[in-house]
Amino acid sequence: MPQNGREENGYDPEDDRNVNHDNGKHKELGELSVERLFENQEVPSWRKQLTVRAFVVSFVLSILFSFIVMKLNLTTGIIPSLNVSAGLLGFFFVKTWTKLLRKSGLLKQPFTRQENTVIQTCVVASSGIAFSGGFGSYLFGMSERIAKLSTNTHDFKNPSLEWIIGFLFVVSFLGLFSVVPLRKIMVIDFRLTYPSGTATAYLINSFHTPQGAKLAKKQVRELGKFFSFSFLWGFFQWFYTAGDDCGFASFPSLGLKAYKYKFYFDFSATYVGVGMICPYIVNVSVLVGGILSWGLMWPLIEKRKGDWYSADLPETSLHGLQGYRVFIAIAMILGDGLYNFVKVLSLTIIGLSHQFRKKDVSSDLPTAGHSSDHVSSQVSYDDKRRTQLFLKDQIPAWFSIGGYVAIAAISTATLPHIFHQLKWYYILVMYIFAPILAFCNAYGTGLTDWSLASTYGKLAIFIIGAWAGASHGGVLAGLAACGVMMNIVSTASDLMQDFKTGYLTLASPRSMFVSQLIGTAMGCIISPCVFWLFYKAFDDIGQLGSQYPAPNAVVFRNMALLGVDGFSSLPRNCLLLCYVFFGAAILINFIRDLAGKKWRQFIPLPMAMAIPFYIGSYFTIDMCVGSLILFVWEKINKAKADAFGPAVASGLICGDGIWTLPASILALAGVKPPICMKFLSRGTNIRVDNFLTPQG
Repeated sequence: MPQNGREENGYDPEDDRNVNHDNGKHKELGELSVERLFENQEVPSWRKQLTVRAFVVSFVLSILFSFIVMKLNLTTGIIPSLNVSAGLLGFFFVKTWTKLLRKSGLLKQPFTRQENTVIQTCVVASSGIAFSGGFGSYLFGMSERIAKLSTNTHDFKNPSLEWIIGFLFVVSFLGLFSVVPLRKIMVIDFRLTYPSGTATAYLINSFHTPQGAKLAKKQVRELGKFFSFSFLWGFFQWFYTAGDDCGFASFPSLGLKAYKYKFYFDFSATYVGVGMICPYIVNVSVLVGGILSWGLMWPLIEKRKGDWYSADLPETSLHGLQGYRVFIAIAMILGDGLYNFVKVLSLTIIGLSHQFRKKDVSSDLPTAGHSSDHVSSQVSYDDKRRTQLFLKDQIPAWFSIGGYVAIAAISTATLPHIFHQLKWYYILVMYIFAPILAFCNAYGTGLTDWSLASTYGKLAIFIIGAWAGASHGGVLAGLAACGVMMNIVSTASDLMQDFKTGYLTLASPRSMFVSQLIGTAMGCIISPCVFWLFYKAFDDIGQLGSQYPAPNAVVFRNMALLGVDGFSSLPRNCLLLCYVFFGAAILINFIRDLAGKKWRQFIPLPMAMAIPFYIGSYFTIDMCVGSLILFVWEKINKAKADAFGPAVASGLICGDGIWTLPASILALAGVKPPICMKFLSRGTNIRVDNFLTPQG
């Protein structure tokens, strides 16, 4: 789950206003000594931290967040951090539960921050499968629907619940076992920060203080208001729109025409909320990408129709304009991914060499943002108490190593039956190197809050796809290998983030690990079921211009084609443009790193710019409106904006996201909206009137 700054979403942790703001709070709390506030509270045993009510609440929230992540996956692929929402709603539900039991005299166990941590861990692990499961990328990219949008229409494997659930169960747990033995080294010895895990911990700690509980109650109230508004707004949009039958695919939009293309704002509550959560630079970047591509790039290429591609080709052909959209976006994504992969890997190597050269495990990494010269006695008390409890409930090394070997053996024997193109020796080689890559990703995430899960997946696409070759189903082999690798490295970094959260909230590593296992198991069932509902309800899913275009599915499949077929699938002059945009992505990132913090906030992110290059600009203005709302709110009352902004944004996202459940059911039942509302330009309206009016 994208609880950290995942590179594929264009996040830059240094630009994230929420993390920076939280860090200031963390320092204040650190000076006050968090653990002295809770020293009179007994820390429950790891078994008591795992309560039935915690997993009941986790299950309900997992369904909610799986719908949200799935919708975001299948629309733009931009997924903001939902940790605040998970922690806040988990606190609210269990607090309400225990309050009712207390009044009735049936309460046996009070609600603790450790139980709150278990809920948050379980929800994030479960809904994270909706991301790492590839429902909007590699897994859906295998389907016949996406294959028809590429030059290779033969190698496909259509989704079905049986093989998807089986696939996820045999690949999603390996990452958990691969890094468990390293938890002490990463969290205590190296003292990696894991900013998202740290921010979540301080949020949970604050909820369980009297002041924090009052604030949480107000935040939940705001979340509830905007959840209701967003849900009703989704219903209103559906009620007054008949989709393509009406000749208009979405609710009335306000727009600006550029050449034959249009930038428009379609009043999406989801992306207004996403814009409020994402850093400003992400929202500006997607807007710049939309203007550059749909306002300049595609009009210029279309003017060369006939010279660059056949005028007879439909716009959706990969050898037509669609090819330039897809492959230029791929070039920018690969350029950005390669740059950040080298950057984070370099930081990892430098950090490790610093640790082992000094041979002083008590010192901080230079990039961690800590100073070991000024450690107060209060912070030392916190560290001592946290370390003592973190090391109390050990997870035996033999258990994690044995678990990895056993699951790897089962997976190696099972996966070739699901994908006959994926030979057992491909899988064995991946599992030999996977723990090293999982460690690198977990370590790099601890340093930078930047998970490179999709980059490792893309490497697997090219390596395994080329190894298999076109004649032996290299496209499907590469996409399946991407899924194996993405799941391993993603869950590994997520687990280490959760260990950091548990360390700071005194939650037992055992309860964290068990919660992660249960959450992952939930996700392996919930996420495929949610995807299946979308897949069956919307026949045009994956089609450009549809409600759910699934842009990353097309991108990942064409990456696999590039790995297998080389550049032969590119339209004329597209390779030259790909080189230009690949180099531009690297150059822009390099300039961003050279520029000071003052100036880098004005330099766009190539990864975020790449998204509208393929699917268009329809969501960019929505996100910028969300940013504008938050910006104005901060100018009027920064304290309230900081306190309630994430809750309002979460309410908008959750309400609109959960509306997709009844919308999908209505679509499956064949129910059409009762009213068709269509907006026409003046010229079109005159032509329609002339056509309808009897001529004298």
